[in-house]
Amino acid sequence: MKTLIEFINEEQSHIPNASGDFSRLMNDIGIAAKIVNREINKAGLGDIMGYEGTANVQGEDQKKLDVYANNEFIKALKNGGQCCAIASEENEGLVTFENKLSNDGQYVVAMDPLDGSSNIEVNVSIGTIFSIFKRKTKPGSPGTVEDLLQPGNQLIAAGYVIYGSSTMLVYSTGNGVNGFTLDPSVGLFLMSHPNMKIPGGGKIYSVNEANYIYFPDGVKEYLRYCQEDDAKTNRPYTTRYIGSLVADFHRNLIRGGIYLYPGTRKNPNGKLRLLYENVPVAFLAEQAGGKATDGFRRILDIRPKALHDRTPLFIGSKHMVEKAEYFMDYFSKEFKPEDTE
Repeated sequence: MKTLIEFINEEQSHIPNASGDFSRLMNDIGIAAKIVNREINKAGLGDIMGYEGTANVQGEDQKKLDVYANNEFIKALKNGGQCCAIASEENEGLVTFENKLSNDGQYVVAMDPLDGSSNIEVNVSIGTIFSIFKRKTKPGSPGTVEDLLQPGNQLIAAGYVIYGSSTMLVYSTGNGVNGFTLDPSVGLFLMSHPNMKIPGGGKIYSVNEANYIYFPDGVKEYLRYCQEDDAKTNRPYTTRYIGSLVADFHRNLIRGGIYLYPGTRKNPNGKLRLLYENVPVAFLAEQAGGKATDGFRRILDIRPKALHDRTPLFIGSKHMVEKAEYFMDYFSKEFKPEDTE
């Protein structure tokens, strides 16, 4: 089977004047993912579970594995030298490296090093999410916030690693979506899911219904629609919610479905971060034939104003997302952003 590195090198061979920097960057991400996977797989045997005793910029208590994963990905990207700056969920400000090799790097990375970490103790799938942009500033100096504050339509690549019954790395460079499964016997990511496509429709909706009373009327009406009995449209749909964006999105990518994390009357912008959660999965969804919006706007067209900006997320099978947008437009116009055309 084709390995991740073989596939990346093969893709690179089709790009005129390619320097190989991107290939090395993806290799660094793969190495860090394998190190983090090793610790996750033995989490119950060592002192790596539980809380670190600190909070991240979001005010969320950090798990020990959150901190470990963050450090490992930063270390790998620093040592590689292709990345000049990193935005991470676990760091308030930009992470830069004071060395010439990194300062000459062409890329910046935004990442959630361990998505769904509240599920660690109960052995439920968790993941890593990443976005890769070409820097805007001139090489030769540390990267800046300006390099990261780009809309998703400027992405060079995006992907995620899911640590579950098997460990998979799924990514796209804008030419389709491909999945690679880690073979622990040889320590290699092997292509297992070439040219992934999300079904146009599905029977699964994923949402935290505990927040139902705070949802916009458009979301409430859409959920009623999902629960109605209608043989012509194969309803009612089935609800599946894991509480890990990577795990919920990965399932729907393969089987079809919709994931919703809407804004609420308490939190109009929702919970998920635009730059390193919503943008990378939106990029993958579109590359796989799906759709991703905030209920009104294409996620990839929203320009972040700060590293930790949040937006609502409606993502998955195209027909299901469009139906949810219809309900939002009809019942919840007050949630429509002012800059929406």
